[in-house]
Amino acid sequence: MNIEDIIRMAKNEYGIYAFTAESLAEFATIIAAAECEACAKAVEDYCGAWDDEGYALAAAIRARGNK
Repeated sequence: MNIEDIIRMAKNEYGIYAFTAESLAEFATIIAAAECEACAKAVEDYCGAWDDEGYALAAAIRARGNK
């Protein structure tokens, strides 16, 4: 995820650049979840097809993101 992705997500979610403390916290949660999913997907794509441990690692990444 790069800065352009984050700006696009902010525009799509809120349509503005100004955040309240509450909306900023919500947006940070959205960004963290997207990055967590991207990491889990990268693990699955890299080793999931030939190694069941890849799927276990991806599940652990997703579980950590759900805390």
